[in-house]
Amino acid sequence: MTDLHGKTALVTGSTSGIGLAIAKGLAAAGANIMLNGMGDAAAIEAERAGLEKDFGIKALFNGADLTKADQIAGLIKEIDDKLGGVDILVNNAGIQHVSPIEDFPPEKWDAIIGLNLTASFHTTRLTFAAMKAKKWGRVVNIASAHALVASEFKSAYVAAKHGLLGFTKTIALEGAQFGITANAICPGYVHTPLVDKQIPDTMKARGMTEEQVIKDVILAAQPTKQFVTVEDITALAVFLCSDAGKSINGAPLSIDGGWVAQ
Repeated sequence: MTDLHGKTALVTGSTSGIGLAIAKGLAAAGANIMLNGMGDAAAIEAERAGLEKDFGIKALFNGADLTKADQIAGLIKEIDDKLGGVDILVNNAGIQHVSPIEDFPPEKWDAIIGLNLTASFHTTRLTFAAMKAKKWGRVVNIASAHALVASEFKSAYVAAKHGLLGFTKTIALEGAQFGITANAICPGYVHTPLVDKQIPDTMKARGMTEEQVIKDVILAAQPTKQFVTVEDITALAVFLCSDAGKSINGAPLSIDGGWVAQ
């Protein structure tokens, strides 16, 4: 039920963290992979080559800047030319900034909305017609618990993730009769570089120590008092992309230790 041989997946933000874990999970299920993201070139090449060696699939890397629509178009064209087009689209790339609204830098707002929301519009609009033609497609948007609830000092991120959930529901309806599903995975806090980077900002905004931020801010909302793991998210993403998940469509799927149940 989770055999994805013959499918091609684009996973944005897949050079580390959640995105890389999902790319590996999809590769293990047999999908060819297009990696995208930033980082050390040698490390990225090692991951790309490792996917091919470990799973016997074809893996490519394209470092397109997803805040630029023309580069996204180039990314999709390379997949069309070299891998036969996108069957599975995982919109994962994202950034964060923590600041009170009165001090929130406008350029940070624009960057977060651009990468966390607008980039998903561009990747989807450029791949949806081909999915319709094939009568099969999967769009998995990595949203957040912040697609469903808010937290202080994260105005741009919360706005972007709420928007991403609305976008997911819309394209789920548009693809429903064409064998396409679109869903939003809404994780709680996952111990990734993105979370690590926001700890100092939160310390500054709230006047806390690092330990206090992790215990009293980051994990305070999660009843389990534990980080969600990338393996948890990967398992759900692979399920949604498989035939086993074909009837799940337009859903916000919480994976947050009970955060939004409160």
